[in-house]
Amino acid sequence: METTIAQKLESLMNLQAIDCKLDDIKKIRGALPEEVRDLEDEIAGYQTRAQNFNAEAKSLEDEINDRKNGIKEAEQLIQKYEDQKMNVRNNREFDAITKEIELQNLEIQIAEKKIKEARAKIEDKNVEINSTNEILKEREGDLQNKKSELDVIVSESKEEEEKLLQEREKASSSIEERLLRSYNRIRTGALNGLAVVTVRRGACGGCFNVVPPQRQVDIKERKKLIVCEHCGRILANVELQVEEEKKKPKRKRATKAASK
Repeated sequence: METTIAQKLESLMNLQAIDCKLDDIKKIRGALPEEVRDLEDEIAGYQTRAQNFNAEAKSLEDEINDRKNGIKEAEQLIQKYEDQKMNVRNNREFDAITKEIELQNLEIQIAEKKIKEARAKIEDKNVEINSTNEILKEREGDLQNKKSELDVIVSESKEEEEKLLQEREKASSSIEERLLRSYNRIRTGALNGLAVVTVRRGACGGCFNVVPPQRQVDIKERKKLIVCEHCGRILANVELQVEEEKKKPKRKRATKAASK
């Protein structure tokens, strides 16, 4: 059997009522969930930074080891050339060997300089690593405290929230997919989470802009879905207004005293 517009509106209003209760539960948690997420992101950033610093320090250590190996090779070549100098046949060979020895000594000097620079960089990296780890430890403590605080609040409303979520799933299943998507889209874009509202005192219950009288009549008839032309929220009902106020007895004006 085809669902009428009135039934669709009732289903939407029911879903909105459930979502409002869920929103109230989330409001109790305040900014804690966001603070927890921010701390988790911040900690992830510090962890990445520490990993990068450690990787850079490891790379510098590898560079030092390579330089040391290069020095050993140069020293071996120098020893080899020194032995060859004992068997040279002429000055030309002697000069060539001497030049090779000088080049290897220069390579050693350069390697030693690079090792010294790398060690200085490692010291700087270690300072940065220690500083990052201290901040990381502090932030992890903050995160643990925030999570504990949030867990207490969540546990207090867990049963009610689970019940409401079940009700929401059941209520959502009775709404056609296209309409449910529209509802969720409007609700996501609304600051107060209201996608379905009632016209109160002649104005939209979401954005408080005036709803024309004829449009209010159409809303009451519930023959078609009507949205606010200002905010796009679904206008599901028009609140009845008490037009007559209790008449208060008029105060009599005090008569002027008779003139003497």
